[in-house]
This record gives sequence, structure tokens and C-alpha cells, in this order.
Amino acid sequence: MAEVVVSEAISGPAMDSLKAEFDVLSIPSLWQDEDALRSAMKDAKAIIVRNQTQVSAALIESSSQLQVVARAGAGLDNVDTAAASRRGVVVTYAPRENSLAVAELTMGFLLNLARDIPSAHIDTRAGNWNRTHFVGTELSGKILGLVGFGRIGQLVAKRAVAFGMSIVAYDKFLPNDVPLVDQLGVKMLEFEEVLKLSDFVSCHVPLVAETHHLFSHHQFSQMKDSACFLNTSRGEVVDERALYEALSIGGLRGAAVDVREIEPPEPGGLADLTNVIVTPHIGAFSHEAQMRVVDAVCHDVRSVLRGEQPRNPFVSK
Repeated sequence: MAEVVVSEAISGPAMDSLKAEFDVLSIPSLWQDEDALRSAMKDAKAIIVRNQTQVSAALIESSSQLQVVARAGAGLDNVDTAAASRRGVVVTYAPRENSLAVAELTMGFLLNLARDIPSAHIDTRAGNWNRTHFVGTELSGKILGLVGFGRIGQLVAKRAVAFGMSIVAYDKFLPNDVPLVDQLGVKMLEFEEVLKLSDFVSCHVPLVAETHHLFSHHQFSQMKDSACFLNTSRGEVVDERALYEALSIGGLRGAAVDVREIEPPEPGGLADLTNVIVTPHIGAFSHEAQMRVVDAVCHDVRSVLRGEQPRNPFVSK
């Protein structure tokens, strides 16, 4: 039986090196079959996942030899970390490795929303030359509201300031001694103040009980009609129906979302709106970020199975 189970598409030189040392079962679609996953995990010592595999308490309890769960990414909402802790199973992740890629995608969203590049591209490819139909707005001089000012939020802030934007931010859990706040002139405000002031609101919070549907009807009603909303964090922090309604009635000018409440989503909905940019959860998917992520999780799996300390433990023995 396999020592290491890889239940989603994960590859690279670090994975090849892991396979040379351990018996690895890699099936990219394994996460879709709960029974097959449980069977594969019966004697496995490690599992490496992305965000689709549900590493539940039941799966952890039924995996009698399990020593480590490695999440190839930053979010751990699909891993029952409490159950892992009870069993003495190490949980590792990649909290920093994809932050830059997500921040750069966010900047791409900002530029595309400001200048309506997707619509201009589609219209021009159709054979038109409608210059005056696509009069956009500049980022310089605009207010960017960041809901969540952790690693990714701070990387976005640095880049947005370079474009001449002013930054307001809300983060309930931010320590008081973050140097970047003063360096960039960031104004830390209450949540609703950020919503009311901002020309663009970008969400960068983890998915926990407190952030589920953090953005719903009331929050969107507090934003300017001319504002745009961006989400590159987790789909479940947004009430998608509320966002759809706000965009449909002109309560918001536009939105860009890389993550959805249900992935993959049903056809239609936000994807049918012309003032929305949708992408299939690609925030972390740059070549460089994926190389760093795979390197990190493979290193930590190897370390745990050798009896050594991992670099990025979320749950330790």
C-alpha cells in the first residue's frame, strides 16, 4: 500500500524526488470519490491535498497510520485541524509561498476593472473599433479598501500605492505593530467605514466561522454605486446571491471574483453578468508559486516521515 497519497493534481521536481524516496499514489481525481479515498488512506502515512479534498474527522480517524496532512496552499478550511490535533497528526501547509501570485492577480483585476479591458478585448475581436465605448478610470487617486491586511493584503497595498492609490483597511486580528501601516500611510478603519469610503474593495480574509458571508446584502448596500468588489480569498466569505443582486441593480459598478461559494459553480449566475470578471480559482497558479508550494509541502512530508520537524506546521504533535 502507498505511504503517501496525493489526491489532487500536484507535480514538479520536488514531487518526483518524493516519489523516489517513498511509495506515492498520485490520482488527481481521487478527491471526487470518498470511498476510494478512504480505501487509499487505510495504511497511508501521509496525504497531500489542494483545496478540493475534504480531510474530515472521519477520514482522519479511519486512517490508522496517518502521520501528516500536507495542504498545498495557504487555506486550511478543507482540513479538520482539530481532529488531526486529537489524533496527533501533523498538519502542514504553505502559508507564504503563493501570496505574491494572489497579490499580482488582484492587481490585474484592479486594472481590468478600471479600464474594462475584458469587454474591450471581446468587442474588438468581434471586428469592432469602438474606442469611445471604453472610457475607463485611473487607479491613481482612487481609494482601495482592503478587508484583511495579512500577507496578501500587504503585498497588494504596496503595489497599489505604487499606482498612486490611497489605502484604507480593516483587519480585526491585525497586531498593532505592523510597520507597513505607517510606511504606506494606510488608514486602519472599521469595516463599514472601509466599505463606504472605497472606490475598490478587495477581500483578503481566511474562511473561518466569523467570515462566512462576511459580505452580504447589508455590506454591499454600504458601498458606493460606482465601486467595484474583488475577491481572491475564499468564495464562502461572500453571499453570492447578494453580490449578484447588487451588480444587477446597479448597486455596484463591477466585480472580479477568482473564488466561488461552490467550486466549480453551476453555469450562469455571476458569469452571465457583463460587469463581472470571473476566473477559476487561479490566484495561486503561477509557475513560480506552484514550484514554491510543492517544494514546501514535499519537504515537510519528507521531514515528518523521517521523524524530523517540518518547516510550516499548523498542527504539531
